[in-house]
Amino acid sequence: MLEKTEQFQEVTVKSEPIFQGKIISLQVDTIQLPNGGTATREIVRHPGAAAVLALIDGKMLVVEQYRKPMEKFQIEIPAGKLDAGEDPMTAAARELEEETGYRAGRLRPLSAFYTSPGFADEKLYLYIAEELTKGESAPDDDEFLAVEAITFEQAQQYIREERIGDAKTILAVYAWQVYRLTGEI
Repeated sequence: MLEKTEQFQEVTVKSEPIFQGKIISLQVDTIQLPNGGTATREIVRHPGAAAVLALIDGKMLVVEQYRKPMEKFQIEIPAGKLDAGEDPMTAAARELEEETGYRAGRLRPLSAFYTSPGFADEKLYLYIAEELTKGESAPDDDEFLAVEAITFEQAQQYIREERIGDAKTILAVYAWQVYRLTGEI
């Protein structure tokens, strides 16, 4: 087991705000290194997000949308950012319904992880949705997406083709694989 290494902690000497957007902010921190030197760290602050592995009739609900940072379409599980002070499970239920039109009778936590800890503090909460019922989708005004239910084999193929390329969806597919093999998540 790894021992705690507090002696390697980086202490913030100065923090300079660079950008404040609607979703993220960027700051540059000057830090003191464990050896006494200094360095800078560019840090993206993000409110966090929630995502949902939703299985229906042996298929996974996904959305396909254009992702501008990568300049291509991506297939992803339903997900979205947390509103200020919002409980991640509430956000997961909201995003599932907004993006797919399905409501979960029950949500269970699967995992929580930091998406890019080298430069961002975004924490993503992953849930599994059970007891799904069809409702009405209501994507955000700037969200244009197609909803589909895909098989496990399709999901694997989409990962190979990089049509699924984000960590949350790949993690969801692997959780689904464990579920298929063991009957448990």
